[in-house]
Amino acid sequence: MEINMTFLGQMISFAILVWFTTKFIWPQISGAIEERQKKVADGLAAAERARAELKDADAKVAVEIKQARQQASEIIDKAQQQGNQLLEKARAEATEEINRLKAQAQDDIASMAQRAREQLREQVGALAIQGASKIVQREIDPAAHKALLDQLATEI
Repeated sequence: MEINMTFLGQMISFAILVWFTTKFIWPQISGAIEERQKKVADGLAAAERARAELKDADAKVAVEIKQARQQASEIIDKAQQQGNQLLEKARAEATEEINRLKAQAQDDIASMAQRAREQLREQVGALAIQGASKIVQREIDPAAHKALLDQLATEI
């Protein structure tokens, strides 16, 4: 193999190309690569942080949902208790009203019965007077007659 000037010129051209590439082009390419690596690393770190934040947020959401369900359950329980209390109160009031009406009706019945007895005594007394007056035919004076009727009414 013969080293001639063409070969030597190619070697010098190649050396200059290598020197120029390492001096001017390679630092820019290397910087761009490093910048891209940094962006990728930052993106991966951000994704990891986002994943961790999402996991934390999911945990917080689960806790909030659990608390909300618990509060809803407590609210439902309170509502049921209040409903039961209202129902018991209404029952007690209805029972009280029934007892009051029953007592009033019994009082009314008792007073009506008393009035009916008094009217019956008066009628019986009047009938007794009529019967006695027909039998006696004025043998007894009216004052004595009234005294006998009053005594008869009290005995009845």
